[in-house]
Amino acid sequence: MRPESLKTRIFLDGADPEETRQVIKALGFLDGQTTNPSLLAKNPEAQAHKTQGNKFSATAIYQFYKELCQELSGLLPEGSVSIEVYADETTPVPAMLEQAREFDTWIPNAHIKLPTTTAGLEAANVLTGEGRRVNMTLVFSQAQAAAVYAATKGAARGAVFLSPFIGRLDDRGENGMELIKNILRMYGAGDAHVEVLTASVRSMEHFLCALAVGSDIITAPYKILMDWAEAGLPIPGPAYVYEPAGLAPIPFEPLNLDAHWQDYRIAHPLTDAGMAKFSADWNSLIDMDA
Repeated sequence: MRPESLKTRIFLDGADPEETRQVIKALGFLDGQTTNPSLLAKNPEAQAHKTQGNKFSATAIYQFYKELCQELSGLLPEGSVSIEVYADETTPVPAMLEQAREFDTWIPNAHIKLPTTTAGLEAANVLTGEGRRVNMTLVFSQAQAAAVYAATKGAARGAVFLSPFIGRLDDRGENGMELIKNILRMYGAGDAHVEVLTASVRSMEHFLCALAVGSDIITAPYKILMDWAEAGLPIPGPAYVYEPAGLAPIPFEPLNLDAHWQDYRIAHPLTDAGMAKFSADWNSLIDMDA
C-alpha cells in the first residue's frame, strides 16, 4: 500500500498493460501512466506486427492506441493516463488540436502530451482554455518551464503536467536532477497550477532524488518501480545526497513568471531531437503503402 509519508505521485512510464498490472500488484498502488510513441513501439503486440511484416494502417494504429489507453484507464480509474499527439517539426497547431480533442474523448482521465515547442505551447494555451488537461513533454530548460507556466495560466491545479527529461540531459553531460530542483524553486513563486513530473528516469538514484526534492510526480519504467517495491518502497528525506560524477551543474535562472509565454527561450535542440525520435518510432509501426 502507499506509504503514509509519500507525497509524490508515482506513474509508470510504459505502454504494456501487463506491466501495469504487475506494478500495481507489487506497489499496492499506482497513480497514473505515461505513454509515448517510442513506448508504444515497444508494446509486445505492436512489436509482433512489425516482426511479422503486418504493420498497422494509418487508421489502425490510432485504433490500437485508443484501445491500449482504454485498457490502461480501466486499470487506473482514479489516476491519469498521458496520451501523446503525433508531432514532428512541421506539425501545425490545428493538427495538434484535432488530435488532442479526439484523444480527450477516448478516456475520462487523459492528459494530452504536447511537445514544448512554440506550436505545442500555442495548442496548450487553447486546450487549457477549453478546460482540457495537458502534459507538456520534452522539457529541457527552465525557460521552457516558465513558458509552460505562462501559456497555461488560469488552468486548475492538476490540469497541467510539466515533464523534464532528466536522463537525456545526463546523456550530454548535464545534471538533469538540478533542472528539477531549479524548476521547483522557480514554481515556488507561482500559483502551483503546473505540476512537475520528473521523466526520463534512468536509475534508482534519479528516482530517490526526485522523491527527496519533492517532485509532484515521478514517471519511471517498470524495472525501477519493481526494484523500488522489492527494496520496501524507501522514501528518502531532504538530506538525501545525490552527487553524480562527471555531470556539469545547471545554474538557476531568476526568471519572471509574469512574462508572455512567447517571450521565453522556447527552442531546445533536445526537444527537436526527441520529436524526431518519437515521430520516427510512430512511423515505424505504419505501413505507408496501406
